[in-house]
Order: sequence, then C-alpha cells, then structure tokens
Amino acid sequence: MTVLLRRDDLHASVTDPESASMNFLNEVAARFPAAISLAAGRPYDGFHTTDDLDRYLRSYLAHLEALGLTHEQRQRQLLQYGRTNGHLGALIARMLLVDEGIEVPEQAVMVTSGCQEAMVVALRGLCARPGDVVLAVEPCYVGLTGAARVLGVEVVPVPESADGLDPDTVPAVVAAVRASGRRPRALYLVPNFANPSGASMPVAARHRLLDVAAECDLLLLEDDPYGLFGLDDEPRPTLKALDTGERVVYLGSFAKSCFPGARVGFLVADQTVVDASGRRTLLAEELSAVKSLLTVNTSPVAQAVIGGFLVEAGCSVRAAGKEKTAFYRRNLRTLLGALESSFGDDPRVRWNTPAGGFFAVLDVPLTADEALLETSGRDYGVLWTPMSFFYGAGADHGSGPAGSGGGGRRQIRLSCSALPPEDIGEGVRRLAQLVDDRAEEAR
Repeated sequence: MTVLLRRDDLHASVTDPESASMNFLNEVAARFPAAISLAAGRPYDGFHTTDDLDRYLRSYLAHLEALGLTHEQRQRQLLQYGRTNGHLGALIARMLLVDEGIEVPEQAVMVTSGCQEAMVVALRGLCARPGDVVLAVEPCYVGLTGAARVLGVEVVPVPESADGLDPDTVPAVVAAVRASGRRPRALYLVPNFANPSGASMPVAARHRLLDVAAECDLLLLEDDPYGLFGLDDEPRPTLKALDTGERVVYLGSFAKSCFPGARVGFLVADQTVVDASGRRTLLAEELSAVKSLLTVNTSPVAQAVIGGFLVEAGCSVRAAGKEKTAFYRRNLRTLLGALESSFGDDPRVRWNTPAGGFFAVLDVPLTADEALLETSGRDYGVLWTPMSFFYGAGADHGSGPAGSGGGGRRQIRLSCSALPPEDIGEGVRRLAQLVDDRAEEAR
C-alpha cells in the first residue's frame, strides 16, 4: 500500500508562508524568463568566469606551500574532511582587520557553508531553552526568519525606521519579552543598506545600539553582506568594529564580494564561554559542535577557492572589489534616476533613497501581492518582490521604510544588482505602466 503523509503532520517550516513566497518568486521567474527582473538580489554575473576557479585554487595551493605545508599536507587539506571550523580563519581575520578594523583571533572565526549556515549555527547555539527568542529588525531578511522557523525559535520583530533600527525602541521590546516569561538572546540586524529596505544606520545610532545591548544584556547578530557597496566612500564602521564589550557576533559572506557559487560564509564569535570548572573557550569554538552535526565541515575545495581569492586580494576585498563597487553604485543611481523619471510626477507613488546596497522600496497605490506579480511578469514583462514577504504572517505594522502601512502590502522591493544598467530603466518604465494601469482600474 502506498504511504500517504499528512501535510499538517510535517514540520511548520515545510508549509512556512515565507518559504512558499521565495519558491513562488523562483517559479514566476522560471515562467517568465524574458521578463526584466528587478526582483533578483544576486550579484551581477559578469565579474567572474569559471576560469577563475583554477587560478584561485592554484593561488591558494601556492599560499599553503609558502606556509611550509608539504605536498601531502596540501593534498589532505583540500581532499579530506578537515577542521570543523575551517582553515581560512587566519586569512579572514586578516581581511577583517585590513578592511573593517575588526581585530579578532583566528580561533574566533568559523567558516560556514554560506552565511545561511552561520545564522543557523548562531541561533541554535544561543537559543538553548524553551522560551528563548531572537529579536529581529522588521522588515527582515527571510533567511534569518526561515532559519529560526526551521529551528523552532520564535522571532520577535523590532520595527525599522527610515534610518534603520532606532536603538531606543529596543529596551521596550526586551522588557515586554522578559515580562512574558521569555528570554531574549540576541538581536539580528543589517546595519548597512539592509535587505529588503535599503536602510542604513547612522554612526551615532550604532554607538547607541551597543550601549543599549549592554544595558539590556543582549547579543547583536550583525549581518553585513552589502557594506562594501555604499554610494560614496563615507566611513560606515561595522558594529563589530565599534564593539568593545564583545556584544557582537558578526555574520559574513563571500557571496557578494566574490561569488555565491562557492557557498562560503563565516561567523566571528569572540565571546568568552566559561564552563562549570572555570575553563574558558571562545564561543566560535563551542559552536563548532553545532556545525559538526549540520555539515561536518565546509567544503575544503570551496574554501580553497575563496582562500585563493583572498590571497590574490592581499586580504582586502574592499580594494579588490573597486570595480564591483563602481558597478553597483552606477546601478543604484540608475535605479533612483529611473524612479524619478517614471514616477516623479505621480503623487500616489513614493520611494526611499538608500545610500548604497542593492535595494530600494517603492510605495504604490495598490496591493502588491502574488497575483499582481504574476500579472506583472506575464503582461508587462517585469518582476519585483512584494515587501509583504519580509514581514511576519499576519503583521499589521505602521510605516515601512518609505512610509506606507500594512506590513508592506502596498510596497515593492526593487533590486538593481543583477542587471546591466540599460535594463534597469526599461524595467522601471514597465513597472510604471503596470502601476498606472492597475491603479486606474482600482479607482
């Protein structure tokens, strides 16, 4: 007899609306391959080729040889399982010091299978008891909320303002969580050009947030995939660089600075852990037990590719990425200029003006849901992302990043990273036609 499983007997993450929304985006993109995608937040395809893989591998092997590793040792490092926390700790620690002024020992670095694994490891390690929760800026990157859902960890939203997280909103949320008998363990945020909102925290607010974290006895999970790509060269120090109290667990990735296919991310956890006997270790070392049960270790071959990239870059992805930074700056300026050209005379439509990154948010006078996205792809040849995907189910919040209400239901996330500049204006023009047509119909 054929086995039939009840869908409602499967874990909640299987039927998670947020996971379903991301699958829906992929399906829509597959159904309308000719549409211009202002939805995809991936890096531009033109920066690397498969020829780079062999070169990076050879650069890394030469680096290992210069360190004194024998041929057999070099072979073993790339072809065997290897250390759970990876073998790029020294190079990543050097990169963080050179590019961000973050000084941590290499033992505080864990190399992960993408930043997604870093999130899972951090959440699983920190949220140990029933009632342990994580706070997160809302709207929030679905990778974090999805990871929490898989682990059964509750996410408590902290509303975002136009300038990113307002630190002074955090104590009230923490107090409410504790009053309910739950324990807030950490706050997740993207201080630089956040996904999905594009918002960025002022430097003064970053200092204030560190003070608030200390006052509330709260760790900060800082995710920084877009920090290299500001519209200007204004210094935007990471929270980790400003952190003097070891409050920040730093989450990083090489998806944007190198390429996503390597699937190499990392976390930096230099917090001290003390056991019952008084023995002290670093949090990253303790979290290796979690990682060992997830992926055993990050692919040594993938690590070698990224290692070669770092070696060739002199451990400065900021210096090596100047061409990418210039490209993304041009694309974001192109997107903002196209919005002004297409919507500047329409008082029904507003948008924010991010200072960098890949994303902007558009307020529209109609419900920006899956049905409208399907129509947009089929009839207008342009794709985008409903902002409602980045809010908790059933959320009914106040103003989003560009000032609209209702948990993002009348907001659209636009991404400019994956397109050649000439396609951005045409994509926005098609979107403007959709908004105009459908708003007239709704009226």
